[in-house]
Amino acid sequence: MRVLAAMSGGVDSAVAAALAVEAGHDVVGVHMALSRNRDQFRTGSRGCCSIEDAGDARRAADVLGIPYYVWDLSERFEETVVADFLAEYEAGRTPNPCVRCNEHIKFEALLDKATALGFDAVATGHYAQVVTHEAPDGTVSRELHRSPNDEKDQSYVLAVMGPDRLARAMFPLGGFASKAEVRSEAERRGLSVSAKPDSYDICFVADGDTRGFLRDRLGARPGEVVDTDGTVVGEHDGAYAYTVGQRKGLGLGRPAADGRARYVVDVQTSSNTVVVGPAELLSVDRVAARDAVWFTTPAAAAGGDPWDDAELQIRAHGAPVPVRVRATTGTPRRDGSVADDGGPGMELRLTGTPLRGVAAGQSAVVYRGTQVLGQATVADAWRG
Repeated sequence: MRVLAAMSGGVDSAVAAALAVEAGHDVVGVHMALSRNRDQFRTGSRGCCSIEDAGDARRAADVLGIPYYVWDLSERFEETVVADFLAEYEAGRTPNPCVRCNEHIKFEALLDKATALGFDAVATGHYAQVVTHEAPDGTVSRELHRSPNDEKDQSYVLAVMGPDRLARAMFPLGGFASKAEVRSEAERRGLSVSAKPDSYDICFVADGDTRGFLRDRLGARPGEVVDTDGTVVGEHDGAYAYTVGQRKGLGLGRPAADGRARYVVDVQTSSNTVVVGPAELLSVDRVAARDAVWFTTPAAAAGGDPWDDAELQIRAHGAPVPVRVRATTGTPRRDGSVADDGGPGMELRLTGTPLRGVAAGQSAVVYRGTQVLGQATVADAWRG
């Protein structure tokens, strides 16, 4: 196969490209330049897309003996991932930019361009597994599964890609149980990135100051922090910088009457108000989600029951919890109706301990064991 290997300049993508070469594929390496200011986009382990990263990717490609190119996708990245990040926070929601990057950049812009150029697949350094099944009639189906490396598993942020794009994706690191194994493979092959630190946090917020980034882009918007009874207990520079479940950085000038810790329980962007309250107000057992992407829709039980048993994960490395899930034609509402908003939805009912701090905008990924069933964006969550 002709394979385009996405090479970020890190050890994971370098080893993934090496494994694709060793598997006998015709491999070409490409580095995605996502920042408009690449010479200042890495601070230690933070950030990405610096000239240093592009150079590291080129050296890895040279060692592997494969062609190497740099594709400037910075405008597309700014218009989709960064713009979505700002718009979601401004609307009082909590986005996951890694999910949007996989959706719009790696498995849309990059994959579509690769297909147009005649490549059969894109290989990346993600930690996830693709399980292939062939039916008696020769039909091939693919499933997205967790990596055996629980600490690095990235199936959560990949779930948005859907089955069609999964059919054109390769994850050569899927079977690795630890990052140490990957670094060992890189060192054995003479790849200079074998000891390079992992990047983390939000790649386009290189200094890690998300609140400062939002303030610079959206401007200061002073407002009030209130308790659940409406009592003003503090001030803020912009409600957009807060997220449901947040405890630190609230700057409350008045302690709770009972002395207990308080958390953000609501972000009201229309009035630029942040509402804080006790931890128990964060617990939910109902989740409604929009823009669902299904690898396999929940199986209707005997008698036409649309609900199916599964596990729900709300955060990238959060613990999955048991749920009953059903696919909907639109976004579910609290009253049991479904909004006619033009896109598939997902409704989830927790069957065990309630979840805490579920925020609109988060990615809800549904699993059965290690298999990803589907993904959607949280629209609402409440205690039923």
